[in-house]
Amino acid sequence: MAYVITESCIKCKYTDCVDVCPVDCFREGPNFLVIDPDECIDCTLCVAECPVDAIFPEDEVPEDQQDFIHLNDVLSKHANWKPIVSKKDAPFDADEWAKIKEKRHLLERNGA
Repeated sequence: MAYVITESCIKCKYTDCVDVCPVDCFREGPNFLVIDPDECIDCTLCVAECPVDAIFPEDEVPEDQQDFIHLNDVLSKHANWKPIVSKKDAPFDADEWAKIKEKRHLLERNGA
């Protein structure tokens, strides 16, 4: 079972979770992170590090976020979504975006 990043991450893209990942399973898109389910070892370390509570075990993803299971899988394998292995500064407006719940329509797929 893998962990899944959901809608709360869109436009926030905090990368605290990346720093604690022992297998470097995170991939970075223009305004969102995903977890490669083939690389994730289900260690749970990233969950506590996410300041917007966007990471869930696959079998606990909220009902209204189920499509993010597929999105994490597909986007993690797209050539434009590169591995991210160390923390970066969050976007300048990440704190403002963290307060917004419905952002799915803002997800930038970068060719995916």
